Amino acid sequence: MIMPKFRLILIAACCTLAFGSRAQDSTTNALKTEIENFEAQTGTVIVKGFGETGSLTTGAGVISVRCKESIDVGHGIKQYGIAIELEASPRREFFIVDYDELDSLISGIDYLAKITYSVTSLPAFDASFTTRSGLRIVAYSAVRQGGIHTYLQFGDAPRISLASDQLAEFQTLIAQAKSSLDFLKNK
Repeated sequence: MIMPKFRLILIAACCTLAFGSRAQDSTTNALKTEIENFEAQTGTVIVKGFGETGSLTTGAGVISVRCKESIDVGHGIKQYGIAIELEASPRREFFIVDYDELDSLISGIDYLAKITYSVTSLPAFDASFTTRSGLRIVAYSAVRQGGIHTYLQFGDAPRISLASDQLAEFQTLIAQAKSSLDFLKNK
């Protein structure tokens, strides 16, 4: 009699854990940006426009910046942003950045490009700017006498090393994309 009750309790516990872990997984795939949520609407026609701003080649692959304009045709509402994509064999990663994050992203890259050891009195540092979607730009130094390294990181993927001229080119591509979006918004 105890054994059947124990089995029933064990089965119930396993089911609860299975459903609980499945619910957790769905929250990690939650849409993080305004434009992604806008594009996920149902019951209306959504037009997704995009245009290439430019790209740069790194040791890890090609990083592209694209403008995005999404339109809810039924309500006449528009959302803007950019897509940053890394094409590296065999993987392809991309992150969306909302229009309202672009100024702070450009400023963050500017700060990280100019960062010096005076940022902290400790011998090492890791300074970063992260967008809502998880795109990170990082400045890192392990020792004061070594160089300050800059990286681009797509979520939990390995960091991509960027030389100072590549970081400046990346910042320029984002600024160009923002200018293009400013023009679209004012049409």
